[in-house]
Amino acid sequence: MVEMDVLRWVLLGLGALVVGLSKTALPGGGTLAVVLFASALPARESTAALLVLLLVGDLFAVTMYRRTVDWAILRRLIWPVLLGVAVGTVFLGFASDAVVRRVIGAILLALLVFTLLRRRRNQDAGAPVSASRWGGYGYGWLGGFTTMVANAGGPVMSMYLLAMRLDVKTFLGTAAYFFFAVNLVKVPFQIGLGLLDLHILSIVAVLVPLVVVAAFLGRWVAGRISQTVFERLVLVLTAVGAVNLLL
Repeated sequence: MVEMDVLRWVLLGLGALVVGLSKTALPGGGTLAVVLFASALPARESTAALLVLLLVGDLFAVTMYRRTVDWAILRRLIWPVLLGVAVGTVFLGFASDAVVRRVIGAILLALLVFTLLRRRRNQDAGAPVSASRWGGYGYGWLGGFTTMVANAGGPVMSMYLLAMRLDVKTFLGTAAYFFFAVNLVKVPFQIGLGLLDLHILSIVAVLVPLVVVAAFLGRWVAGRISQTVFERLVLVLTAVGAVNLLL
């Protein structure tokens, strides 16, 4: 592990703030935290540090949005997500840092383009946009894979939940419970790969207060944002995060 300097701590601090905001207000923004952490730490170790902070953010999100959850969507995603996590674990054990970032970036850009084209096609036809059951399986698999290898499952699931046309609070509540469960499942895998250790936990302990502050700020923002602005922000943040991962 490289020696920590001021610049690295600044990047990690900004990433922690993004984690809190992404959990309670702007789901697509989580990819920016991935980029910031990967810039401050080796990419593989950064996934372990970020995972702990994501769990902290998840705890606040599930508490704040516990009454706005679509449980039918979550039940549909269980098995494909577990499959994606398993495949992602194998991939993470062999892939280099550069390959991990570029694979995730390419997946996110492809999903973004697919989502935009699908929304335009349906809007031109005057039909509502919604994801099929098989589409849910595909998004679930990719969500599990991307969240395991780079903690970048947020944008994948954001694309799926946008397709389901959920309102802001139901979107955030469903995403909160989904990622809390998935992130808990990932912990033993990260430990088994030797990525989550005492050194990483010592770094994370310094950053937890920033996640807490940003989570409450995100709750305030979510109560005041319109549906249209929310959806556009999710799409823009997903695009920015994907391009940064590729570069």
